[in-house]
Amino acid sequence: MILAHLATTFAHVPASLALYFEEAQVSFSVMGLWSNMGWLARCVVIFLFIMSIWSLAVIIDRALYFSAARKQSREFAPKVAGALKDGRLDEAIKVADRSKKSHLAEVVTAGLQEFRSFGSGGTITDEQIESSKRALERSEAIVHAKLKRGLGGLATIGSTAPFIGLFGTVVGILNAFQQIATQKTSGIGAVAGGISEALVTTAFGLLVAIPAVMTFNYFTGKVEAFDVEMDNSSSELVDYFIKQSHR
Repeated sequence: MILAHLATTFAHVPASLALYFEEAQVSFSVMGLWSNMGWLARCVVIFLFIMSIWSLAVIIDRALYFSAARKQSREFAPKVAGALKDGRLDEAIKVADRSKKSHLAEVVTAGLQEFRSFGSGGTITDEQIESSKRALERSEAIVHAKLKRGLGGLATIGSTAPFIGLFGTVVGILNAFQQIATQKTSGIGAVAGGISEALVTTAFGLLVAIPAVMTFNYFTGKVEAFDVEMDNSSSELVDYFIKQSHR
């Protein structure tokens, strides 16, 4: 009798489950999920979408800028070194002017132009060298700010997007409980809309944040490498000026 009772009970399980999930009537397509969202959750998704577009624009812009800076700097360094070795200061400045996107060219140009402003003839004074050194330092600070442009926004998006998605999650859960109270039932049909709303905003927040954090760390490493290159170039140029003053 026990076995017969169990068989009868389990025979009704598939039908019960089918009825249980049929109550949900929640579509998991993009439009279906959007239609199940409340206005507040939709605002969260729209805000996250704007953040994703902004971060994508910054990523593309920085990637192109850094690639061009690296390429032009590799071409610039040996040319300007050869010109300075031969004492052709004007030629070195012309080479730097042709490398508009090179971080090294921008820094070296500032130092060379300041050095030349004292005149090409006569003895090289300590004041001339110190003035060129200050010009190099100012240019380094300006170029560093250019390199970091947009990275602060990436950091902000990467750190806040998960919490914005979490806010949407809380809103979705609250809607689910509100639907339970309104419909006076605890079936999945009463909470499916709110739960799907909560999961979508959470997933979207992570989808926006993860690439932003990864690219921010990558670009920060690039900026630090460029800073080292600029420091080395400035130091080598100052050493060149000092050697020229002793001739």
